[in-house]
Amino acid sequence: MKRTLHEAIAMLLGVLPLLGSAIPSLAEDTFSTEQMALMAGACANCHGTDGRLAGSVPTIAGRPAAVLEARLLAFKRDEASDATVMNRIAKGFSDEELAALAGHFSAIDPQADEAWETEQGAQE
Repeated sequence: MKRTLHEAIAMLLGVLPLLGSAIPSLAEDTFSTEQMALMAGACANCHGTDGRLAGSVPTIAGRPAAVLEARLLAFKRDEASDATVMNRIAKGFSDEELAALAGHFSAIDPQADEAWETEQGAQE
């Protein structure tokens, strides 16, 4: 019995590192488009639609996902000294949701609106 238990534990410990590398990619795939839109809507209040608002609030569109995720987790854990309301907002999300939001905003081209406006102005 002890040998079987030890073998099972050894096998589980051997598999855990492999599972850890798959978790970030699973987090991004577990939320539907509608769920992501709802979660990202909370960010739009301050960061603008698609995270592109320029001004006193940082633009988050196009920033590396790892940077955004680390920052969001720091807010959630009260490790960011420059937080205004972000520490309270981040606490409303799970770590997986924060990772998915970071991936969502990192995939947005921060210059897309400017390119569209320039193209529209040239056509007029």
